[in-house]
Amino acid sequence: MFGKVLIANRGEIALRVQRACRELGVRTVAVHSTADAEAKYVKLADESVCIGPPPSSQSYLNIPAIISAAEVTDAEAIHPGYGFLSENADFAERVEKSGFVFIGPKAETIRLMGDKVSAKDAMKVAGVPCVPGSEGALPEDPKEIVKIARTVGYPVIIKAAGGGGGRGMRVVHTEAALLNAVTMTRTEAGAAFGNPMVYMEKFLETPRHIEIQVMADNFKNAVWLSERDCSMQRRHQKVIEEAPAPEINRRAITRIGERCAEACRKIGYRGAGTFEFLFENGEFFFIEMNTRVQVEHPVTELVTGIDIVQAQIRVAAGEKLWFRQRDIEVRGHSIECRICAEDPFKFTPSPGKITSWHPPGGPGIRVDSHVYSGYTVPSHYDSMIAKVISYGDTREQAIRRMRIALSEMVVEGIKTNIPLHQDLLLDERFIQGGTSIHYLEEKLAAKEETLKGK
Repeated sequence: MFGKVLIANRGEIALRVQRACRELGVRTVAVHSTADAEAKYVKLADESVCIGPPPSSQSYLNIPAIISAAEVTDAEAIHPGYGFLSENADFAERVEKSGFVFIGPKAETIRLMGDKVSAKDAMKVAGVPCVPGSEGALPEDPKEIVKIARTVGYPVIIKAAGGGGGRGMRVVHTEAALLNAVTMTRTEAGAAFGNPMVYMEKFLETPRHIEIQVMADNFKNAVWLSERDCSMQRRHQKVIEEAPAPEINRRAITRIGERCAEACRKIGYRGAGTFEFLFENGEFFFIEMNTRVQVEHPVTELVTGIDIVQAQIRVAAGEKLWFRQRDIEVRGHSIECRICAEDPFKFTPSPGKITSWHPPGGPGIRVDSHVYSGYTVPSHYDSMIAKVISYGDTREQAIRRMRIALSEMVVEGIKTNIPLHQDLLLDERFIQGGTSIHYLEEKLAAKEETLKGK
């Protein structure tokens, strides 16, 4: 096991990784920007290093500064968390070449799965079903693009090969709008991701977002750890996640989970990863793989009993997986609400000082958060300040416990999206289970129209 790990991230995931390390007896190094100097995880770390001013480009995305921090503190490994550099193959490569262990997949694997075109090709070879679409990147010839779209059938969606996080995609409903959409997406992709390559997929009208959590070691052992339903989204950003996914046949889930585990063996995957699918009319369609720990990993931890972050660290240290597929048993149900510092219905950010902070508790409640009374939420980063996770023997119990938890939670001094979560947990369609990825946006749009009518 490592003696010391540097955590190249901030916020709740930095604290989460730190806690996993402490339980393993591993010392931690927290890197931080000047904006995060007073953060809880910085104070709790064995060592801390300031790596730059508030802008991410000068701190959390500053590769030389992070490598230097690892060197001066004699860290042995670097955990990238999620976001920032977690899926940056160049960073993973620099970490390894500098003599440290990258707690995640190999750089070549990140490159393979980070490019959506090569990822789809790899999944097809592994037998994982993909959304119908272009064979690889779209050609330059406009006539060929039109021909492909006619074959796929409208509506189609144009996606950036190097995109992610809901960016770099455009839905096209008619042939008249096709070529302009391709040109615009290419331009945006080149500017945002440094890669103008785009591809085409069939746009599914009412899909759910289902993902499979996997864990693999350096010895070709791979296990899938249940599935999650992350369909409650706004602008491709997840709001509520749960495990297991309601209203889906368990045999179908098992079949797709086994294919994901087999795909990991074929591509030589190492560490934690997530296969993301669209699910419609009883069929799964692969869309991308995230080669890192997910924000929503706690719901899987609660229903399987597997500490995913500790597993990442142990696998990176050279250990074999200590569990097999037959050992994985899903028990109960878990729901996660992302608590963000933002207006609950306008969604404008609400940074500032938290004057009062009372997280909920009680049976089956877990809160992952780095904030405290007196903490100032900076304006430079993602607005998520906490994750409230409930667990119950049944989905109904998990929902009831989450309602109670949100009613107990107090955050004063800033606005949060807690009222939105409370509204959703009383929503009949959510209670029924199985909403599509478009449901929340349609619900919000309908509410806005009603208000306009008044």
